[in-house]
Amino acid sequence: MAASRDDDGLELSTFGEDLSSHHDAGQQELARKKARVLVASSLLQLPIWGFAMSYGVFQEYYTSEKFLKGAQSSTGVIGTTSNGVVYLSMPILFALFSQQWARFRRTVALCGVALSCISFVLAAFSTHVWQVIFTQGVLAALGSALIYSPTTLSLGESYNNSNRSVAYGVVFSCKNIVGSACPFFLQFLLNRHGFRNTMLIWAAVITVSSAAAVFLIPNHVSTASREVIRPRHTPWKFLNHETFYIYSIATLIQSSGYGIPQTYLNSYGQEAGLLSQTSATLLLTLFNAPGIISSTFFGYLSDNKRLPFSAPAVTWMSGICSALSAFLLWGVGPRQSMVTLTLFSITFGFFSGGYSATWGGIIKQLEREAAERNEAIDTGVVLGLFNGARGIGYVGGGLAGVQLLKAGTASMLGNSGYATAYRGLIIFTGITSVFGGWSLIWRCKNLLPLKAFR
Repeated sequence: MAASRDDDGLELSTFGEDLSSHHDAGQQELARKKARVLVASSLLQLPIWGFAMSYGVFQEYYTSEKFLKGAQSSTGVIGTTSNGVVYLSMPILFALFSQQWARFRRTVALCGVALSCISFVLAAFSTHVWQVIFTQGVLAALGSALIYSPTTLSLGESYNNSNRSVAYGVVFSCKNIVGSACPFFLQFLLNRHGFRNTMLIWAAVITVSSAAAVFLIPNHVSTASREVIRPRHTPWKFLNHETFYIYSIATLIQSSGYGIPQTYLNSYGQEAGLLSQTSATLLLTLFNAPGIISSTFFGYLSDNKRLPFSAPAVTWMSGICSALSAFLLWGVGPRQSMVTLTLFSITFGFFSGGYSATWGGIIKQLEREAAERNEAIDTGVVLGLFNGARGIGYVGGGLAGVQLLKAGTASMLGNSGYATAYRGLIIFTGITSVFGGWSLIWRCKNLLPLKAFR
């Protein structure tokens, strides 16, 4: 009997060990899938954002070479339009592929790869301004949106329990690595091979890199799409609460000014600062490079366990510091000082470049509020709507930037940035940055004994 009990005990022990080993294997497989999604999402920043974040190089090339027929000043909308189209498409795409059509994510992403490739091939043979606006600013951007939306949804689902803000921060950091390296790469191609060959080379680069990254993401059925017979409806109750609108408005206004230096800093450096082409391109790289650190930094502020910062505090930090750098360093600083312009690029790039990484903390706040009200919330849809607000801001800022530059007239009242035709752009950038952090003021309104806030 004792032997039997020992045998039974041995069998039970072995059974428990098998369960434990299966659990460990499952955890390891899950960790591998999460790592693949994170690596793929990071690699995809090159084909998605490489052109848009380097557009200042093309803006200067178009205005100096003047090989396109039509109003050359209109090319200033291409960079902001490209960003705007990507972000404006996201509310629809995120809603479509968050639940019911999740199984089509890889197919949609590959269609985006094909559309992006075709767009830049067509751009290579453009002869009119409207053609590059359409191919680079619209078609290529739609392709990028089709790549970005399904893959970002997979990233959010993979890190839905922990470290989501950090995961977003890592990906946004890679986005800024792309923005730091691509200006020099594309400038080299333009100088060495000309516009047409540059577009063809870029089409090949984005096709290979994006296709490889898309296939790296596991094509598994997400938790949001397992119910095939009775799919869940997207919960929209978060639209009834003011928190969502506070951050949406902040994102919209901040984005309208964020794209201005990215588009015009290269031209400003050469025209107003009398810098060389290399130095002006360096400013654009220095503008994007700090985001490599700041995106992860702002994501960590929201996710760290010891001293987590609230979403209003993090967005305020980003907004007010960006505004001060625009008003003081770009505006007041000497326009021909490479040191001052370098400080502006680094400071503004750090604090404004990490703004998108604050969305992880914002979504966490919305999740807490939904739990308190016993309501469901689809964070993928919320993220898509935030991206849509960012798109509206980019498009609006791009249109405003063209008009502000036309209205600006250089004066001889001083040597500052305010004494150039770019002063309207500088003021606009600073004001919109301030409003990027207005959620903190809104949150504190109940602490102030002022009737105006009631």
